[in-house]
Amino acid sequence: MANHKSALKRIRSNRAKQLRNKYQHKTTRNAVRDLRAATEKKEAEELFPKVIAMVDKLAKKNIIHKNKASNLKSKLTKHVAAL
Repeated sequence: MANHKSALKRIRSNRAKQLRNKYQHKTTRNAVRDLRAATEKKEAEELFPKVIAMVDKLAKKNIIHKNKASNLKSKLTKHVAAL
């Protein structure tokens, strides 16, 4: 167990950040799933910019790797174009 005040604070702040990152990551995964499940081109085109923005934010904050974000964006772009 931590003995210093600063270490206790670090534990609390890390937990808060972990929960926030987990929430954002899960929300983005659900949005990606919804975009992939979309069968209407118009619906997919409306969702696409929002999902791309979410993925970019995760990559910017190092929640996901930048290459993973790039691969996701590429695959989603191809999916929307193919509809």
